[in-house]
Amino acid sequence: MRLRGVRRSRNIEDRRRTGGGGRAIGGIGGVGLLVVLAIAYFTGVDVTPLLEEVAQPQQTAPRELSAEEVAAGDFSAQVLATTEEVWSDIFPAQVGEAYVPPVLVLYSGVTQSPCGGASGATGPFYCPADNKAYLDTEFFATLERKLGARGDFAAAYVIAHEVAHHVQDQLGILGQVNAYRQSASQTDANAITVRLELQADCLAGVWASSVDGLLEPGDIEEALNAARQIGDDTLQRNAGRVPQPHTFTHGTSAQRSRWFAAGYQGGDMAACDTFAAERL
Repeated sequence: MRLRGVRRSRNIEDRRRTGGGGRAIGGIGGVGLLVVLAIAYFTGVDVTPLLEEVAQPQQTAPRELSAEEVAAGDFSAQVLATTEEVWSDIFPAQVGEAYVPPVLVLYSGVTQSPCGGASGATGPFYCPADNKAYLDTEFFATLERKLGARGDFAAAYVIAHEVAHHVQDQLGILGQVNAYRQSASQTDANAITVRLELQADCLAGVWASSVDGLLEPGDIEEALNAARQIGDDTLQRNAGRVPQPHTFTHGTSAQRSRWFAAGYQGGDMAACDTFAAERL
């Protein structure tokens, strides 16, 4: 992705210098922890009890960021800026409203949010309570080294997907889905969550279509590959489990890549009505 000369968003809250909010995860190797947490996020497996058992207090004195962390922060701020420009154009044209961008919180290890404690266990996520997206930039390394989703556009897709949840929130979709899930069975709640997540993939595709001038050869395939690598069926299979469709919360690899492609090819929010689709 060609980001040279692209501005950095000011809607960044960088908490990485605080050392992750005062707690560190011990007892599990760093890379192994990232893999466990990534799989937990995308499969819905609750690893919070395990994390609480191995959490150890640590000092929260400010620390220097590594060159890799600085680069990840700059990259995230630039990608976020492209989402601001895209959705600020699309909302007036297709929704008839002004777009209010979210804040992207960058953290390392663990932090706090109104939606609960944030850690690698949650993965990148959006919190409607404060209109902020949360990202541990170490997740980029997990994508590339352990999940097989290589390339800078794979990482950009992750950010665009979380911003898409903010788009859903501003449209009122996220609130409606959350209200439905409160009284639904677990199976029905999972099913509608899959539609929500696939719509976010599609909206990320709409963003990708709108930044086509910044793309390099192979970028779209990087995003499609990332979508495939983090499909519920692929993650469960890679974790040594037989895929259980009734537990899926994000969609299969084929579904995630197909809906991203639908958004990219259509370039229109109308192409992303996963809730009305008979076939996902």
